[in-house]
Amino acid sequence: MDIRDNFDKVYLLYFSRMFRFAKEYVMDHEDAENIVQDVFLMVWEKRNEIRIDTSLAGYLFTLTKYKSLDFLRHKVIQEEFAGEYMLKLQALEQVNYSFSSDAELQAIIDRAISKLPDKCRDIFVKSRMEGKKYREIAEELGISVKTVENQMVIALKKMREDLKDYLPLLLFLIS
Repeated sequence: MDIRDNFDKVYLLYFSRMFRFAKEYVMDHEDAENIVQDVFLMVWEKRNEIRIDTSLAGYLFTLTKYKSLDFLRHKVIQEEFAGEYMLKLQALEQVNYSFSSDAELQAIIDRAISKLPDKCRDIFVKSRMEGKKYREIAEELGISVKTVENQMVIALKKMREDLKDYLPLLLFLIS
């Protein structure tokens, strides 16, 4: 059956079958209907350019398959982002930054720093508070740059743990 001359007949003959096929995978009546409508719209718009080398049914079901795949991929991405946004929303709702002063915030940071092991604390303070480079710290303390790096990894991990409730506010201080 030539699609160019018999579009109405092709639509009536294949729509319900393609709809059931799409619905089996996308599991929603309206979404399946939209997918099949999109397939027929594309076929209509390209009816003068289409060359079908297989059967018409095979061609239409292949188009429906790929439209369904695109829909499902998009749905997965949407749900991943929705999940991420939900986590961010919940985290933000839990945040309560009611500091009476900058001194109170600084006291929270100072407590976290004081909990660090001595070597870690010295390296952290020199790096983050005094702004020294790892090489400078290594020379000053007579240790390797690798040791400075390792100690900073430990310090940052402990600081993140201790300040997790304040982390969004403090990220610029400790990262």
